[in-house]
Amino acid sequence: MPISFAADIKPLFTAMDQDHMLNQVGMFDLWSHSDVKANANTIYGAVFNGSMPPPGSGEARWPQSQIDKFKAWMDGGFEP
Repeated sequence: MPISFAADIKPLFTAMDQDHMLNQVGMFDLWSHSDVKANANTIYGAVFNGSMPPPGSGEARWPQSQIDKFKAWMDGGFEP
């Protein structure tokens, strides 16, 4: 079964992630398929290198399983 944004990827982002990216940094909407798709390489790099969620935010780094799921979604064609 393909990995979808709605069922598998959007739930990876917390409300704090959403607030930080949209309201504090003003970059893009993590709950928007089109925004996440357009910025997928940047997001993947940030979760892979541990700069997302931002250090000191109180949020835990993504476990490897979540990073792998995000990459699989990218490789699978960004299903909505």
